[in-house]
Amino acid sequence: MPKQRWTSRLGVILAVAGSAVGLGNFLRFPGIAADNGGGAFMIPYFVSFFLLGLPLMWIEWTIGRFGGGFGHSTAPGVFHTMWQKNRFVKYFGVIGIFGPVVIFSYYTYIESWLLGYSVFALTGKYAGCGDSGAMAEFLRGYQGLTHNEHFSGLGTAYLFFMMTFAINVIVVGFGISRGIERFCKWALPLLLVIAAVLVVRVLTLGAPDPALPENNVANGLGFLWNPDWQALREPHVWLAAAGQIFFTLSVGFGVILTYASYLRRNDDVALSGLTAAATNEMTEVVLGGSLVIPAAFAFVGAAGIETIARQGIFDIGFITMPLVLGKMAYGQVFGFLWFFLLFVAGVTSSISLAQPAIAFLEDEFNLSRREAALLFAVITFLLCQPVIFFYGNGVLGEMDFWGTTVCLVVFATVEVILFAWVFGIDRAWTELHAGSDIRIPSIYRFIIKYITPLMLLTILASWIWTDWRRHLFLEDIPPGDKPIILLTRVGLAGLFIFLLLMVRIVWRRRSAAAAQEIDP
Repeated sequence: MPKQRWTSRLGVILAVAGSAVGLGNFLRFPGIAADNGGGAFMIPYFVSFFLLGLPLMWIEWTIGRFGGGFGHSTAPGVFHTMWQKNRFVKYFGVIGIFGPVVIFSYYTYIESWLLGYSVFALTGKYAGCGDSGAMAEFLRGYQGLTHNEHFSGLGTAYLFFMMTFAINVIVVGFGISRGIERFCKWALPLLLVIAAVLVVRVLTLGAPDPALPENNVANGLGFLWNPDWQALREPHVWLAAAGQIFFTLSVGFGVILTYASYLRRNDDVALSGLTAAATNEMTEVVLGGSLVIPAAFAFVGAAGIETIARQGIFDIGFITMPLVLGKMAYGQVFGFLWFFLLFVAGVTSSISLAQPAIAFLEDEFNLSRREAALLFAVITFLLCQPVIFFYGNGVLGEMDFWGTTVCLVVFATVEVILFAWVFGIDRAWTELHAGSDIRIPSIYRFIIKYITPLMLLTILASWIWTDWRRHLFLEDIPPGDKPIILLTRVGLAGLFIFLLLMVRIVWRRRSAAAAQEIDP
């Protein structure tokens, strides 16, 4: 069957930017920046962007387009094409399918909360929750962790999950141009408009309490952006900044690689990659940085903002912001806009997570788009169930650790070494500039070959030193939850082995077909 293609440069840029623009831009970024030195955090943040994020963005665009020219849209085939003499490298590419599948399986559930809360905001269902304790109890009831006056079980949450899951499957089922590209062409501008409306509303708040004039948006922006220069001496601040760049640009997942495989040989990857990265950064720094912390500061002041800055993204998004927005005029409308903004951003990310596995089934097993999407839907729907029904036992966090923390860094490290050292920086540089409208500064030859892999290896070593042992040996897991977490690990290991076997079957078939052509 003919290979699918993007219909325009704008379409692929919006799709890649949509993959990157997600919950991290509006929830994770402001909290982590305020908690790590405010304005000083932006120094390691932009250092990481230029030395880590942007090089990886260009690498994934380039190797994706290169592999696509040989009929491969996923990492196993692309990696094999780049290093054909090594018969094992394709198995490292399995990480680029496994990670997105695992993340999709819990991300869509979180995404469904946003759809539910969009409806709750308009109907005023949580309007009676006047403080953080009541709002937290509302969320726990929705998640099925408790029975309360708001919810008696998981029925409501499961309904919104089914709706969200169906939306994702329908979009990816229509393919690259008629599904993903068409959706992102209206979704990304829509979420940017909604974000701009919310930012304007926040910036015009003034001081809500005349008795506390210091509690205003300007001081909230100051809390976020005024630098604590002492923080630059702390290694964890630099690691936090590098981690945020990873998550916000969606590099290291294999998603951008797959998107770029649908480009034509001379489609520009240098300018397109830069444009997609810049769009995400504008959304995160300008819009994301002007919402949560400044709005919360205006209502709770310096006393409460430090606590909020240290809260997880779930608390900020589902507890703090509904309370803050509810205190504004037309709070129900702005509450809806907040949650719908996050929902749309979530969908543009989750549909990208579905594409590597679907592309693998299409390319390597010759399934039609609908057949591949249906098989993917069945597998991931089953994977979603433990997340939903054992959420309170830590299954989501376990899947997030392996799908994001581990896979992301390992995959990015493999691809940058493969690109700069195996493929060769001279050949890689030529490939990167094929059909390009811009010339990337030559300093990036040195950065891509030496600095980016060194930073990745440092992050990997630091996480192994600080977190992995504790996590691997379940040191922070309650005894009653350990059997469930161990079963989750067995299931994830089984999925990974299954994908390895699928790759092995594909290449055996390829070898057999090649042998028949040589000796009929």
